[in-house]
Amino acid sequence: MPKVAIVMGSASDLGVVKPAIDTLKEFGIEYEARVISAHRTPEEAHTFASTAIERGVEVIISCAGKAAHLGGVIAAFTPLPVIGLPIKSSTMDGMDSLLSTVQMPQGVPVACVAINGAVNAALLAIQMLALKYADIMDKFVVYKTNLKEKVMNDDKKLQEELK
Repeated sequence: MPKVAIVMGSASDLGVVKPAIDTLKEFGIEYEARVISAHRTPEEAHTFASTAIERGVEVIISCAGKAAHLGGVIAAFTPLPVIGLPIKSSTMDGMDSLLSTVQMPQGVPVACVAINGAVNAALLAIQMLALKYADIMDKFVVYKTNLKEKVMNDDKKLQEELK
């Protein structure tokens, strides 16, 4: 079974991260979630990232606010894809987190979703897994079809209300 690891820089990030966990559950994706700080527990970050493959992890979502170096530290120690989820903090409305996540040096890529974009982080991980697992691809195609149908139904209702 495919597995996604979610690592947060602080337990206070869980409120933002919870929709990602819910989305993974909706798709039946196994996950693990940890609180690890790039700055306060660097050895643990190294161990977490360097042993991820052994634990069956295939994609890592890294969630951090403020300096947001966690994604880059994790990516430095694993060949797995890392998705950065910048967390909005009181500083700069999360722009500091976003820029810290996307400004990676060549050779250490971290994909990045929107500030507080937990659902998209999970969906990007699911899309990556769908390249390998046909059943996940099938579920994702249904998900996208449902999104399309919802918008079309919303438009139809709007058009009826405007008559």
